[in-house]
Amino acid sequence: MNGTSTILIVVGLFFLGGVYSFVKQKMPTSLIALVSIGAAMCLVAGILRLEVWN
Repeated sequence: MNGTSTILIVVGLFFLGGVYSFVKQKMPTSLIALVSIGAAMCLVAGILRLEVWN
């Protein structure tokens, strides 16, 4: 696993933690949707960049 994919996966997991926190705090739905889209994009990009898949 190279550094870029590791960073993308860690950032995606960080965003997922933010989504969980926002849901618990009953934040606006648009903010939750925006952060969850960012988390999904980071996780997908990180997984696709893994050397195992190439």
